[in-house]
Amino acid sequence: MVVDSVRVSLSTYQRVVILKEKEADRYLPIWIGPAEADAIAVRLQEVAVPRPLTHDLLRSVIEALGASVSYVLVNDLANDTFFAKIYLEVNGRLLEVDSRPSDAIALAVRVQAPIFADESVLDKAGVRLDEEGQLVEGPREPSPEPEQGRGVTAEELEKLSPFREVIESLNLEDLGKEQQDS
Repeated sequence: MVVDSVRVSLSTYQRVVILKEKEADRYLPIWIGPAEADAIAVRLQEVAVPRPLTHDLLRSVIEALGASVSYVLVNDLANDTFFAKIYLEVNGRLLEVDSRPSDAIALAVRVQAPIFADESVLDKAGVRLDEEGQLVEGPREPSPEPEQGRGVTAEELEKLSPFREVIESLNLEDLGKEQQDS
């Protein structure tokens, strides 16, 4: 996955990080705190800060201990809360560390580690866009034949309503331009 953008809801001023599958049209919006949103945005925009931020400190500590971040994984979604793990390589061993997704992503963008999302998380909270860039209502479960895919229930739409404003504001015309410019 790649970080597509960090956005602010104009109605609630809450922040959301939008992850996008590299080879597909599925997005994963994750609501995050303002400090974590700023930490991710600062790194993506390559803004110089006078003092190290918390995630810069974490990167420095990991490196000072002789470890490296192998990858991060958004591994679960339960009761509208996302969960993640940071995988560290230490002396040839892979260590798993529990994390909030926002912190894992902020660290991953600093060390340029891959970001993954478990398929079950994408099935629950991922949203798809059609070829014209229009929102397909909510997550879809894969089916053997596309025409037999199930519809989205009213309950699922209600749970996804906070994401609607953010998803509908995605500007697909600029998709990938920031990454290409960097």
